[in-house]
Parts: sequence; structure tokens; C-alpha cells
Amino acid sequence: MFGALAVAAACGCPVPTPPPPRPVDTAALCRRIDAALTHARDRRRLETGTQGAWQIVHGILAFGPEFPVEVQGRVRPALDHLLGGGRAIGWKLRPGTAGVLAEVDPGSTMGQGHPDQWLGYLSQCGVATASGGAVTGGGVPLTTPLSAGGRNYTVADLLRQAQHDIRPGQEATWTLMALAAWLPPDAAWTSGDGDPWTTERVVAMEAAADIPSAACGGAHRLYGLATALAAYRRGTGDEPTGGWADAAAVLDLHLEQARRFQQPDGSFPVRPFERPGSSPDVFARLSATGHVFEVLAIALEDERLREPWVTRAADRLVAFLEETADLDVECGALYHAAHGLALYRGRVCPDGGPSAVSPRASRPPAANAPRRRARAGRRASRSSRSAGSPGS
Repeated sequence: MFGALAVAAACGCPVPTPPPPRPVDTAALCRRIDAALTHARDRRRLETGTQGAWQIVHGILAFGPEFPVEVQGRVRPALDHLLGGGRAIGWKLRPGTAGVLAEVDPGSTMGQGHPDQWLGYLSQCGVATASGGAVTGGGVPLTTPLSAGGRNYTVADLLRQAQHDIRPGQEATWTLMALAAWLPPDAAWTSGDGDPWTTERVVAMEAAADIPSAACGGAHRLYGLATALAAYRRGTGDEPTGGWADAAAVLDLHLEQARRFQQPDGSFPVRPFERPGSSPDVFARLSATGHVFEVLAIALEDERLREPWVTRAADRLVAFLEETADLDVECGALYHAAHGLALYRGRVCPDGGPSAVSPRASRPPAANAPRRRARAGRRASRSSRSAGSPGS
């Protein structure tokens, strides 16, 4: 192709230019988002006997406390099940020295893979309207009861343990999400080793850490910084300084890189903050685009969310979900995409909120729904990391 274009240019022939991206009908896009979210929530039922806590918590992140899960043949809210002491593979809470400790299981496909991952996603789950109409992660109240080791606690005990355990140089991505969601920007405390901490210190530590080498290409670290910066601006009304300014600079740099590296079809490359590129693997493209889009939906100002490149990304992300609707899809890719689209929908769609997503299905998926399997890399079989195709 490049050679043909070079010959054409040498001969003086006009070099064809790619057609401009087709315009996206926002109203139609919003309806498609509703349909995709309803399908992801109600037609991909997770089961505690098959999927682990890692998968279930990701579903709660996307859809909030009412996200359903099947427990021994009965469907119930997943959050109630987990916090009420229900069993799920990889859900390991125990009394800690300062509150409740969620055990980290690095490399696990079922348990908590990063410090405070459960806590961070509980602070961001669902969607909620904040001041000025911006939509952010809704989160559960700190007073929400939870059970650990047969004793009664609240979510606040998870947060207290996280503050107690924080140390210089640790991965604090999900810790920062929780601090930003539940504490004021000027929060200060002392960790278990006697070291003084502030939320700004955690922000500065995360902003100084490497982005591309972090989890999921750095998307989660950027999301944590974006939530903290948004909370700072809402809480103070000030322009960022110090660690907050560092976070703003890191976000601006990497979001501009994502925009520059965006593919012509609106998707993002598998290494979205490092270099352009494409992949024949639709699941890898879904994962990369969903993770980046979740950051865009929380980080960009309202007017920027309506820029054509963001609209094209939303359109392409919905198309990925439509194309894989009858395939098993890895839960991280699926639910981060769904969460990003829900946040975007609440800020961009005409009715300004997630309420248009249809109520939860009152009956289970049809038993004769079509069933196919993904056949790409680690998704080659019906794995515990996947959300099933309809009927599963």
C-alpha cells in the first residue's frame, strides 16, 4: 500500500486521502449504550460457583449495589452477598490491626490482585451526579455494614486499614480512588509506622510513578489521579498546585498521547499511552479501548467529552460490545468498558443520567439463547475470568 502511494506521488498522480470519519448520531449512540449496558448487566449472569470475587467486584464497579449474581441457583445483589459474609472464590477479608484487611493475592484470577482494589472499586461503583452535573463514581457509603471473620464492621474499617498500611513507594492506585471519594482533599493521618500522610502526598506519589508499566497499561493509575483531581477541584474550587498540579500534568500528557494514538476506527491501541498500533484481536482492542474510555469519562471536562474523537471512541466501544454480545468476554475488559460508558452516558446523553438503562430483567436469560465461545488467547475457553454469553 505504501509503495503504491509512493509511485502515485512520483508520477504526479493525486494521492487518495482516507475519507473523513462518519458523523455519529448522539441520540442513536445513547440508545445503543443503553442496550449494551442492559445486556452486560442482565444477560451475562455471573455465578459464585464459577466466577471469583475479582470478576464479581468488577461487575459491581460497573453497575453498583444492584448488580446481580447467582448464588446456588438464586439471584441476589452481589454487593449484599459479599459484604454480608457470603462466599466467593478469592473474597478474603479478615480483622486487621486498624480495621478490616482485604488479603492481596498477586497474580490471582479470582482474588484481589492489587492493594485496596476492593476498596477502590467500592468507592467508585455505579454512577452518581456530583455538583455541576458532572457524573463520577457513585460509591457505597462508608457506613455500609460488612462482615469479616464472623464480626461486624463497616466499609470505613477497610478505609482505616488502608490508611494504616500505606507506605512510600507502594502501588496506591486503588487507595487513592477511595481517599478521593470519601475524604476531603486536605485529609491527613498517620500510618501504622508513624509516618505522616496526606491525600496530596498519595497523589504526588502516584503522579511520580511510571504510567505505561502500571496495571492495564497505566489506565487504572490515570483513573485514580483523575478521580483525585476532580475531587480536589470540586472541594476547593482552586487551581491545582503541588502534588495536584503534578497529577494534572500527568493526565494532560497521557490523554493527549491517547488522542494522538487513536486508531481511525475510534479504538485505542493495546499500548495506548506509549505508541500507535492495532491488533487483529477484537478482545484486546475492546479491553484497551474500554480502559482508556473509562479514564476519558472521568477526566475530561464536559465540552471535551463532546469532541469528535471522544464520540468516535464511544461509538467504537459500543460496537465492540455489540460484536461480542454472544461471546464469552473477559470480565475486566467488559466491566471497565461498561463503567466508562455509564459515566459517559450520564454526562453526554440528553436525559443526563443512567436512569434510561432498562430495569433489571425479572427472569433469567432464555435457555435457548445463542452460545458461542471466544477463541483468542486466554479467552479460548469458558474461563473463570469471563462473563458468559447469553444463556450461560
